[in-house]
Amino acid sequence: MIVDRGTRGKLAKYFDVSRPLTVTLKIDGRATYDFCCFGVDGDDKLSDDRYMIFYNQLRAPAGEIVGEEISSGMNFTVKLNDLPSTIQKLVFTASIDGAGTMGEISRHELSIGDELSATFGGGDFEREKAITSLEIYRKNGEWRFNVVARGFNGGLDALLAFYGGEQSDDDETSTTSTPEPTIEPPTPKKISLEKKISDGAPKLISLVKPLKVQLEKRNLQDVVARVALILDISGSMSSSYSDGTVQEIVNKILPVAVQFDDDGELDFWYYGSECERRPSVNMRNYESAVPADWENLMSKLGYGNEEPTVMREVIAEYESSTLPAYVVFVTDGGIYTTDKIKRLLIDASYLPIFWQFVGVSGSGYGVLENLDNMTGRYVDNANFFALDDFRRVPNEELYSRLLNEFPAWLKACKSNGVLDGSAKSQRPSSTKSFGDKIKGIFNW
Repeated sequence: MIVDRGTRGKLAKYFDVSRPLTVTLKIDGRATYDFCCFGVDGDDKLSDDRYMIFYNQLRAPAGEIVGEEISSGMNFTVKLNDLPSTIQKLVFTASIDGAGTMGEISRHELSIGDELSATFGGGDFEREKAITSLEIYRKNGEWRFNVVARGFNGGLDALLAFYGGEQSDDDETSTTSTPEPTIEPPTPKKISLEKKISDGAPKLISLVKPLKVQLEKRNLQDVVARVALILDISGSMSSSYSDGTVQEIVNKILPVAVQFDDDGELDFWYYGSECERRPSVNMRNYESAVPADWENLMSKLGYGNEEPTVMREVIAEYESSTLPAYVVFVTDGGIYTTDKIKRLLIDASYLPIFWQFVGVSGSGYGVLENLDNMTGRYVDNANFFALDDFRRVPNEELYSRLLNEFPAWLKACKSNGVLDGSAKSQRPSSTKSFGDKIKGIFNW
């Protein structure tokens, strides 16, 4: 039986609900599509996320819902009578991962068993990025269905915030359309981070959960920021390059960029006596971010460590940014340019740049160990911690320490005009920007 948008009815009229029931969703189109089933409670909330069935969790706790990825879609096998009483509704959805809209699809098919089916085209939607295709819900002790086929402009994030609407009182099949919901939900990145890493850098998937735990503790899930990594390549870092520590650093910082940065890329510098900006690191090239001939790069940049040189470049890059910049600065110590570093941090405290200094297998961190006592800054814009062995620190602890002071800085920046740029006029340095100074020095 072919049904239309808005069709509702009792499942028992068509199926033996004591037997497993298969729901199939398929989309033909040019984009990448994700398919989900949300098991929600009486308040339309996903109160138990074990009943969210999607590409990364294909089975409910006791197999009451099992997902199976198929060509252009997904099958969901449901044992309705085995579902706990807390699950009052199943919401079946499709969403676009990346660019595109539902108005551009060729065809969307949904079916319930072999008895009920519906087909929609791009003309049935507009610029939505997600669809609630079907609901199966309890009412008066019976299981019923509702062919919703309505979209959400917000995409999967909207579906995470909205699991259906008020149900009709009609007992028999009807064709009353469900009004399209209009909401402006938050934009959580819970699913997209897992999806991006699992698709783009599956070797790093074990880093997602510990990172997410710390993001959620600090309410950083929705933050958008540029992310940079600065790596010390002075002579004393040789052992950290040869034993793989530096590559491990790149691996573990990249998911932070995938989470925070719109383009999912990590701005990247090496520094020794001089510095060099390298191509941005992303999920395609991260395994070659540390060059096989790193000794040649070390020789090229000099065996000393001149932190102010690279700090000036970073400030020039981000001083006019409309987004906050989260900078992870890795060094093994031997820091001696105390006054220059202080002046740079004081000047940068009026800019949307947060400096997270990390000491790795070194000593002599000097001024970095006294950041908490540094005076003269507009806002506290830097933090430091040292690790004996970066690779052996549990990932959750690492991300906890990396993100520990970033939220407080963001809060201070929002209330003091740093993020909107108004604080820059109060900088004690020359009104000429670092970028302009550098251009002047090199006659650019």
